[in-house]
Amino acid sequence: MPKSLLSVVAGNTPDVRGKAVDHLLRRSPHAVVLAVSIQGRDGGYPFVQRFVSGVDAGPRGSVVRGTTGDPVVVLRQDLLTLRRGARPPHVVLTLPEELDVLPFLVELWRPRIGASALGDHYDPAPLMVALDPASFLADIGCVHRAVALWNGIDRTAPLTPAEVAARQVEAADVLIVPGAGPSDERWDPSDERRAGGVAALAGHLNPSATLLPHAAHESGTGATGPAALTRPAPRGTIEEWRARLEPVTVRRPRRGIERSVESVLWRARRPLHPARLADALADVMSGVVRSRGHLWLSSRPGSVVTWRSAGPHLELRETDRWLELGDEHAWRSASPQRRTMASWFWHDYYGERRNEIVFTGIDLDRDRLRSALDAALLNDAELSLGPDGWAGIPDPLLADPS
Repeated sequence: MPKSLLSVVAGNTPDVRGKAVDHLLRRSPHAVVLAVSIQGRDGGYPFVQRFVSGVDAGPRGSVVRGTTGDPVVVLRQDLLTLRRGARPPHVVLTLPEELDVLPFLVELWRPRIGASALGDHYDPAPLMVALDPASFLADIGCVHRAVALWNGIDRTAPLTPAEVAARQVEAADVLIVPGAGPSDERWDPSDERRAGGVAALAGHLNPSATLLPHAAHESGTGATGPAALTRPAPRGTIEEWRARLEPVTVRRPRRGIERSVESVLWRARRPLHPARLADALADVMSGVVRSRGHLWLSSRPGSVVTWRSAGPHLELRETDRWLELGDEHAWRSASPQRRTMASWFWHDYYGERRNEIVFTGIDLDRDRLRSALDAALLNDAELSLGPDGWAGIPDPLLADPS
């Protein structure tokens, strides 16, 4: 029996998600739509409400359900129930802003012992994310409040709206930035410029995503447009989603400058001096909208320290261990992509250790940025001290190791 296709739509406003769903339904009119809303609680699981609609949804055409529980478990059960009952050829799952989309989907697709796997019944379609330009620009600079998202296992640590906005873009396989056109009575040329600017920034934040021109989804034309969204994603897509969550995964930067937006990759194969790095941050972060990567700090020689900024907020966090020869469990637990990268960068003495960060921003001074970071690396005399000697280097960025 052929599998059904499962499309997932996310977006930063209900209106833009609705436009994306309409776009899919024009190509797949017999699809069933499973729309989700989540109402958080101070403790325990949230209230998960689902609205099922479509010509193949069942005899009543639409169903509203609500329950308190684990969103992953609730939605997996809904999807399996749809498959056992109406068996629609295509299901469109729309997810709200309260979810951290990429880890949530990895958990949703993860096989469970003793339970029917989603992959036995569905093929994943490319993950589609639509952005309302005005909301995105307001969020990407907002760091003065915090939100917690559901990531498929639990609530995340508090995140800024800027971090949430960046994560949503980075999760996408396909990005749509809708913009009004001259035929729209509300059209204003500034709206078109804003949509174009957001599209340029989103393209740099996620260079591997297919970026649909901001009016292409309305016309339904273009070789990279709607038809690609209603076919199964390439084999290995779910594993690729998982690999993006690895702390040492750094996407290749987009080349070129678009509307003053550019991306800069910095990489180095010796540890950083924490105090000198702290002093360099003002020069490093000038003009940066988003940066992601990992550090090899001399004060944490065995640890992967993630670097993540969105808007003016920078977070450094010790999140993983570098792979070591002989640690078979760690190598087996790592994604195939990380094992490949570790082998590619392997050094006989330092292993996979390295610094690697991609910066995206407006009018970046790439020479100044790279020079500031290079100056924060250990010099030859400091490097010769080895890990035992590095332990005495002051670390104002992270608490001293216990």
